[in-house]
Amino acid sequence: MKKLYEKNEQAFAIVWIVVYCVLQSLAYPLSKKIGIEYSANAIFCILLTIILFAFIRKNRLQERYGLCKSPVPAHRFLYYVPLIIIATESLWNGVAVNYSLLETFCRIASMLCVGFLEEVIFRGFLFVSIAKENVKSAIIISSVTFGIGHLINLFNGSGMDLAANLCQICFAIAIGFLLVTIFYRGGSLFPCIIAHSAINTLSIFGNKTDITIEKHIIHVLVLVFITVAYNLVLTKTLPKSQWANNNDTKDN
Repeated sequence: MKKLYEKNEQAFAIVWIVVYCVLQSLAYPLSKKIGIEYSANAIFCILLTIILFAFIRKNRLQERYGLCKSPVPAHRFLYYVPLIIIATESLWNGVAVNYSLLETFCRIASMLCVGFLEEVIFRGFLFVSIAKENVKSAIIISSVTFGIGHLINLFNGSGMDLAANLCQICFAIAIGFLLVTIFYRGGSLFPCIIAHSAINTLSIFGNKTDITIEKHIIHVLVLVFITVAYNLVLTKTLPKSQWANNNDTKDN
C-alpha cells in the first residue's frame, strides 16, 4: 500500500475508491445472508477505518489530509450552524425508532465510519492528489465523483429507488463542493467528517412515514440552497487556503 502511494498518489486514491465501493456493494447481500441488516457493512467499514487511520498515522500524513485542528477560528465558519441545520434534515419529519436494537447499532457503527472513510478518500486522497497540479479541477472532480458515486445505491441491494437516488446524488454533489471548501480553506477535515457522520447517523432515526416524493424533493431543494449559499459565503470570507499553506510550509 505504501509503495503504491509513493509511486502514484492519484492511483492510490482511485484504488481506495474502488475497494470501498466494491466492499459496500458486497456488504448489503452479505448482511441479508447473515440475517442482520448492515452487519457486514459495519464490519467492513470498521476494518477499513482502522486500516486507513493506521496508514495515515504511521506515515505521519495527518496534516496533509486534514486530521488536525484548523487554525481558522470557528466564528469564521459561522460556528458551522448551516452544517447543523443540514445534518438534522432527516429529523424534520419527526423522530422514530425504525430498526431493532442490534440493527440500529450496526447502522450507527457503519454510518460513523462512512463519514470518516468517504471524507478521507474523496476530500483527502482524491482531492489532494489532483490539487497538486490544479486546485479547481481537484475541487470539481472530487465533488462530482463523490456525488455520482452514490449511483451505487441503485445496484447494491439497499432498496433505494431511482427518484430518491437522483435526489441523493444532487445533494451529494452540492455538499461535496461545500465540504471540500471547508477543508481547503480551513485546513482541517474534522468538521467535514463530523458533519458527514452526523448526516448519515441522524438519518437512521428519521420518521420515514408520509414522506412523498414531492416532499422529498422540496427537502433536497432546501438543502441544496442552504449548502450553496453557505459555500458562497465561505468562499468570500475565508482565507484563500490553509491546506495549501500548511503543505507548502511542510515541503519547504
